[in-house]
Amino acid sequence: MKKLKYLSLFLLLFCFGVLFISCSSKGDKKTEKALVEAKYTCPMHPQIVEDHPGSCPICNMDLVKITQQKSNNNGLTLNDRQIELANVKTISVGNGNFNHSKLLNARIVTNPNKIQVISSKFSGRIDRLYFKEAGQKIEKGQALFQIYSEDLLSLQKDYLLNLKQENAFPSEPIYKKLTEAAKNKLSLYGYSTWQIKQLSTANKTDPYITVYAPDTGLITEMTITEGQYITEGMGLMTIENLSNLWLEADVYPSEIKDLKTGTSIQIEVSGFANAPIQSKIDFINPQLNANSQILTIRANLPNLKGDFQPGMQAQVKFPSANKSAIISVPNDAVIRDEKGNYVWIETGKHRFAVRMVEIGDESEASTIIKSGIKIGDNVVVSGAYLLTSEFVLKKGGNMMSGMNM
Repeated sequence: MKKLKYLSLFLLLFCFGVLFISCSSKGDKKTEKALVEAKYTCPMHPQIVEDHPGSCPICNMDLVKITQQKSNNNGLTLNDRQIELANVKTISVGNGNFNHSKLLNARIVTNPNKIQVISSKFSGRIDRLYFKEAGQKIEKGQALFQIYSEDLLSLQKDYLLNLKQENAFPSEPIYKKLTEAAKNKLSLYGYSTWQIKQLSTANKTDPYITVYAPDTGLITEMTITEGQYITEGMGLMTIENLSNLWLEADVYPSEIKDLKTGTSIQIEVSGFANAPIQSKIDFINPQLNANSQILTIRANLPNLKGDFQPGMQAQVKFPSANKSAIISVPNDAVIRDEKGNYVWIETGKHRFAVRMVEIGDESEASTIIKSGIKIGDNVVVSGAYLLTSEFVLKKGGNMMSGMNM
């Protein structure tokens, strides 16, 4: 009897032990499961999701704990106050027209056809410089420098001698030809018609010659100083005529199909936005830039008033491409991330769901939607990013979960 009593007590204690272990095991599994599902995100940057507490790598705010819900529900339900604070607004989608115009950043560069390098046509010494530094503006025909040259002196003597013989023997054509040859040689060495006429009138040699500006422009490079000896062919200074400049813009290869030589464009130079300039594309580089993998297009930019300078930034606007009977939404309605493009749809009173969409061309204000929404859907056009943040904070899951990627 006593043995039976001890046996019953042993069995009772064993049962309690098994039950306690079972409950503890289930509790541990639930705790472990909760720990696994615990996630942390940043309220300001919901794309940051970690499985442990810490700080946001972007703004250093403390991460907020969220719990993933194992559900394919990709919707949200908000109250009136939340909708008001998030400034959520919707529009009903319908067929409409789409005006597509491209806006590209561009830069102003020097037109190389308007650059002139003043080089020495004979050896000598720079006796006087009328302009001594780069950056100075000059006018066509303005004196640049005076040069002393023994070579020039011998050319003058040769011309005056042949001219004297021509006058002494007017009936001999050989002297006339020699005089003309000497005159042409002076011209090739930089003498103007007026200077040659002055030489023949004075009948006196002069080892100095003044070189004049061949065109109006800006001195961009100066490589000589007063008293310097120069050799034939040596570059002395560079003059750039800024009355006509080039505008260069970069486009991706996929965009070049809409452009061709002669396409009209509108140019807006930074600081002169109220005075757009009409021009045309006159060159499309057939080769990609090896580093950036983009193409360069070019247009002429008139600059008769001299307002523009090389290095200025500008914008190029291409003509609109009109499309009708298409679905388009404002650009702010489309959320873009590494997983795809999506919009928020109002599915009922204060209820919203996310839809993945395929986008087409984009303009400054709107984006074409190829698929994902239909006519009559109410698309969120204001507050879409706040809805995304609220979704991540509440559900902590993948916004594309359950969608056909």
